Amino acid sequence: MQNEHYTIKELPESERPYEKCRKFGPKFLSDAELLAVIIRVGSKKERCVELAHKVLNLSKNYNGLVGLNYISMEQLMGIHGIGTVKATQLICISELAKRMNQMERKSVLSFRHPRLVAEYYMPEMRFLEKENLVLILLDTKSNLIKDLVISTGTVNMTISDPREIFVCAFQYHAVQIILLHNHPSGDPTPSKEDIITTKRIKEAGILLGIQLIDHIIIGDNQYVSMREKELI
Repeated sequence: MQNEHYTIKELPESERPYEKCRKFGPKFLSDAELLAVIIRVGSKKERCVELAHKVLNLSKNYNGLVGLNYISMEQLMGIHGIGTVKATQLICISELAKRMNQMERKSVLSFRHPRLVAEYYMPEMRFLEKENLVLILLDTKSNLIKDLVISTGTVNMTISDPREIFVCAFQYHAVQIILLHNHPSGDPTPSKEDIITTKRIKEAGILLGIQLIDHIIIGDNQYVSMREKELI
């Protein structure tokens, strides 16, 4: 009776991801081979490495491993041979990668440096499909008190209410704040509305004794600091 599912063991020994990893280390595995180790079992017609290639090419806009951040459980399960368990494993791997990246960057995070702030929040925010406004609350020594998502907008606009920003600041006894939001288009260039709203918030903060340090806009692997650009 013919096997219904191709497995890694059916590959030639020199092509088996497990064996390659043990012999040479994970760095010698391709992206597809790394995913094949997780997928383990293929379908009736395709080996697990071939399924892995399909996963890597599933996203319309982002091929490769980055595409895992843009695809859903339902899309993964649309691939013949990827069921609920495998789809869940792949989604969890993507989330683990984000968290590991964030923890590594947190160890060197300083809220006095826009680049470090942007790099810390970018791995998660660059993949959001709608604009999110994050409020970073700091104490007198620029140490983090808390960060909050205070507004979620459409694909190209975040509705921000300065009153809500300062209510949160007073609630957590913050004396400095940083605003951070993403542009789903990938282009972090501030809009006219971004600049006008930010200036209003800065002026309100001066009256209330709460300093707006910066407003950072996250794009696709790039950012703009309004403070660095002297826009505020």
